[in-house]
Amino acid sequence: MNTGGGGRPVAVVSVVLALAVAGAGCGSPRPPGSLTQVPAPTTQPPVVLAPPPPPPPRSFTIVGSGDVLLHDALWTQAERDAQAEGRTGMDYAPLFAAVKPVVSGADLAICHMETPLADADGPYSSYPIFNVPPQVTVALADLGYDSCSTASNHTLDQGLAGVFRTLDALDAAGIKHTGSARSPLEAATTDLLRAGDVTVAQLSYTWSFNGLTLPQDKPWLANPIDVDAILFDARMAHLAGAEVVIVSLHWGTEYQHEADSYQTTLAHTLLASPDIDLILGDHVHVVQPLEKIGDKWVVYGMGNEVAWQNQAQDTRDGIIPRFTFTEVTPGVFRVTKAEVVPIHMWLDGYPARLYDVAAALASPATPASIRQSCAASLRRTRSVLGDLGAFDDGLVLVGGDLA
Repeated sequence: MNTGGGGRPVAVVSVVLALAVAGAGCGSPRPPGSLTQVPAPTTQPPVVLAPPPPPPPRSFTIVGSGDVLLHDALWTQAERDAQAEGRTGMDYAPLFAAVKPVVSGADLAICHMETPLADADGPYSSYPIFNVPPQVTVALADLGYDSCSTASNHTLDQGLAGVFRTLDALDAAGIKHTGSARSPLEAATTDLLRAGDVTVAQLSYTWSFNGLTLPQDKPWLANPIDVDAILFDARMAHLAGAEVVIVSLHWGTEYQHEADSYQTTLAHTLLASPDIDLILGDHVHVVQPLEKIGDKWVVYGMGNEVAWQNQAQDTRDGIIPRFTFTEVTPGVFRVTKAEVVPIHMWLDGYPARLYDVAAALASPATPASIRQSCAASLRRTRSVLGDLGAFDDGLVLVGGDLA
């Protein structure tokens, strides 16, 4: 046997070496090549976050409406409506109910209180010297009106006491107001309103007081139309924080559908100011056209909202204009949508009711006589609104194809 010169058998050494190699991992043998393979590093691309989208431009909707002109037949209707519910007093809510979705659906709603308000228990009087039930303010607040213009040719019908009663009643109902005042401070304070997150100012003026004059020691009692005063007030409104200024004007020739030269000249003058954004017109008791002057709108006449004049059928017609204002550059708002909701007073017997014309014509429940009256009203309104190019400038008449 060959001992390899060192006396230790070669076979034994070979076995020992083999066992040592096999046990080097202190466990099961590694798979071939496992000692030399190193996983390749994985590198993720950096996460790049997209910038958040810019917020949408600020926007709001506003509606205006025509004269709230109560005659004795309308407060008789309010008494009947209260009695129908088993109550005493007056309830004007049913009279206005049909237009509540339109009024309450706007971010800002403005009405026109043409006449002075009496004490709750009277005495009341109708045309020509008005003193009407203040209970109507409860219905106006319930409809969603935020503010009323109060400068009109009837503002001074009941003198100082009538102005005070009117504003007190609006305050009690939670409705703001402008156009008349109880003190110099109130007259100088801008009526600031909120439309979403936008601050809006309302101003109100009238062309006449029907021959009555402001007291010499109280010229602040109500606002006559004066171009310089309106422009000054609009500038002050912006300085007070208003981002949009709306001017309510009691003006025009009664029962005339055409805007007269006084109206058109005044509208062009006022809307040339960067401080005035919209004009809402009342007084003439019939619908007058809208006009777009530059990039601003004027509503020359909204007709009556509620009245019982027993005159021509067109005194029963009115409109609720609805404007969407959008911020086009920081702090600058423009009308981006102009619409008109036609309305109509049904006076052919009790109950007297105000109708949203489009809604009445679209409803199968509307009685045939009222449907016919609303359709005739819509045709009259449609024939007037576009006389100054408003439809070409994008005005939309809601339900205009239903007549």
